[in-house]
This record gives sequence, C-alpha cells and structure tokens, in this order.
Amino acid sequence: MFEYFTGPKYVWNLGVCATLNNGGAIDEVDRACRPAREAADVNSGSRIFMQSWKAVADQVADQARSSEAAGHLRTAGQQWYRSGLYICQAERMLSNTDPGRREFYQQALDAFAKVFEIADPATTRVEIPFEGTTLPAYFSNASKDGEPVPCVIMWNGLDSTKEHMYTSGWAQEMRARGVSVLMIDNPGSGEALRFQDLKSRIESEDWATAQLDWLETRSDVDSDRIGLVGWSLGGYYVPRAAAYEKRIKLIAVWGANHNWGEVQKKRLKREGENPVPHYWEHVLWVWGFDDVEKFIEYAEGVNLNGVVDQITVPFLIAHGENDRQISVDYAHQSYDQAVNSPKRELRIFTVDEGAAEHVGLDHMPHINAYVADWVEDTLAELS
Repeated sequence: MFEYFTGPKYVWNLGVCATLNNGGAIDEVDRACRPAREAADVNSGSRIFMQSWKAVADQVADQARSSEAAGHLRTAGQQWYRSGLYICQAERMLSNTDPGRREFYQQALDAFAKVFEIADPATTRVEIPFEGTTLPAYFSNASKDGEPVPCVIMWNGLDSTKEHMYTSGWAQEMRARGVSVLMIDNPGSGEALRFQDLKSRIESEDWATAQLDWLETRSDVDSDRIGLVGWSLGGYYVPRAAAYEKRIKLIAVWGANHNWGEVQKKRLKREGENPVPHYWEHVLWVWGFDDVEKFIEYAEGVNLNGVVDQITVPFLIAHGENDRQISVDYAHQSYDQAVNSPKRELRIFTVDEGAAEHVGLDHMPHINAYVADWVEDTLAELS
C-alpha cells in the first residue's frame, strides 16, 4: 500500500489511498496532507488533518462556484466532486462529540447535491421509509426509458457513508453495465446516524426488507433481479440479511466480517488496526451503548456462525490477504460455512497484485472491477 505518512498513521494512509483511487488530484491531496505530517499519531493529529483537508476542500468548492458562475458546468461538476470527496475523508477523523462534525458533513451533502444537479443527473437523492422515519440514500438509475432493469443495494461499514460508496465509482460502473444501484445510509452510518440518531443492530435483515419493499414499488426496477453488496462491516450485514430475506437474489462483499464481535475483543487487547481515531467512542455511538463492557457482551451476537449456511443465493467473498483490520481467516470461515449457496466464490487479493488491504482500498479499481464483473455475470445467469 502507498504510505504517504510514516509512523502509526495507518488510517490516514488508507484514506489517502482511497482518495487517490477515487478521483482525488495528487497535488490537492499532497497539500491537504502536508500540515499533518509531523503529528505523532492519528489521535493527537486528527484535528490538524481535518482542518488541512477542509482548507483544500473549501478552496476547490470556491473554484466550483466560479466555474459554475462562468457557465463551465463540466468543470464545476468535477470540482464539486473533489471537494465532497475530500470532506468525506476528513470528516471521519473527527470525534462524534465534536461540535462541528454535523455541519462539516452537511458540507459534503451539499457538494454532492451539486454534482447530481449539474454533472450526474442519473443519480438522485431518495428516502426509504423505515420504522416511522426514513433512510437517506442515493439511487443511480440505469434505466433509459423507464424499462425495468436489475438493481443492487449497496451497504457501507462501521464508519463509511453513502458518499464513500458513490465516490468509489462502483455504482457508476454498474450503471454502465445496465444495473441500477441503491447506496444507502443504514442505521449506525452516515446521515441516519448523524442527523437521525439511528443505531445499528444485529438484525440487518430489517433494513433489507424495507429497502426491497421500496424497490418493488419502482417500475424501473426488475424486482426479480435485486442483489445486495457491502464492504467492511457490510461483510457481516449483507450475509446476515440474505440468510433471512429471501427476495435477495445474490450477494457480494468486499471484506468478510464473519465474526466481528470476536474482532472487537481482540482490539481491546490491541490486536489489529483501528479503522478510525477515537475508535471505542465511535463504536459506542454507532451501536447505541455508553459502556464498552456492555457493548462487548452485545457484540458477541455480531457473527455469522449458524447464519451463512442459510444463504441460498450466489455469494462472492472478496478479501485482501494483508487486511490489517479483519483477518483473511474470517473470509475462509464464511466461505466454508456457506454450503447451501449454489454459487459461492472466495477471491483473495494478493500483495503482488494490489487490493490486498482492507476492502481493497489500496487498489479499489482492481477489486471494484472484479466484483462488478461477478455481479454482471451472475445477474445474466438469473435472467
């Protein structure tokens, strides 16, 4: 993995790789990173990191406004995109108690609203009814004339958002292949957490049911060919949902998360990399706990033992051999137990080829293309 920073700054380096892979400009990323290079670690330097990235994001947003005023909408769309991309990486470094976090995240939402308005009208913001409220989402529509086309629901992980999913480029890749994608902030993530205080839970099938119900109301979606994909903690959420919500026709994950509860116990012993600064504070916020010991007890239920054998649809597991957050051993556990999947595949990405780090963030185009090809082929088999 390309490591811009030295020392204990894994999460910053992962963010730099993701940004460069997802369309960031190397000069802008370098200027955003330079002020934080001398920080001792990510916890002490997280505010410096955020402020320096925000400064570049603000500068690029100013350029976008100027371009838009001049009528250069293509340029403005590209600039709004990069500004939003930089905010997404910087915002996740803040503590959830930081008084400016919600406002900063809103800046990203506003940037991508401009992207959809002037550069990508095929992507729209939608709201999915869920338990008396709604789940915010982006819908990338591959239907040309309102005809029904396949659709894949895309889920994020512990600290990512629908904006990270959009900037990964995977939805755009699927749209080019004639497949719509619903990118959604589930409880415990993105807007659902930040603005609605919706917490995560073990039973991810609850969210899947609401989203499938909504998709089935759309005449431009082929309800017989709806898949579900996810990354990181989505490697738990997605297989869990498919085991119990039988309308899902295929699943794929970037990073298996077979026993996330066990991983948390290991992290208490300082084994494995933490994906964000202020880790335990963030975890308690996501899951709605105020005590680590109580959370660890609850998290024992966040595992797929006795679950993946109930999956009866095609199942792809893509995992990096050098994943420092979730051991590749968990990928083998999910694969070995998914005995009732009619088409199960385990694809391990090596250090030599890239995409070997967590969810392939070190080489996202490589892993994204593999998952996209598999989904395209599998959907064709379902037609």
